[in-house]
Amino acid sequence: MQLRGRTHHLQTALVLYRNGEKLWEHLATPALTMRRFSDAFLDYYLDAEGDALLSCVGAYRLEGMGVQLFETIEGDHDAILGLPRLDLLAILRDYGVVQK
Repeated sequence: MQLRGRTHHLQTALVLYRNGEKLWEHLATPALTMRRFSDAFLDYYLDAEGDALLSCVGAYRLEGMGVQLFETIEGDHDAILGLPRLDLLAILRDYGVVQK
């Protein structure tokens, strides 16, 4: 309820090591702005999603109904879910781990 109408940021960090040496680090900070939804919608959402919300950062699931809580989302969607895959794949290609 405290996030309604407000913007918050999620941070996802990756560090790539090889043989104990840090090769690369990356920080993604997507910005999410919640819309001003009604208490009735909040109750509906909580009932529909149930206990699954307890295992989610922020108690919302963007890959499900939780996307309806938001007005705008800026940044890498994968970073919000926990792993910025495109950035990771790019560096893995640079190091020859993934084919170019």
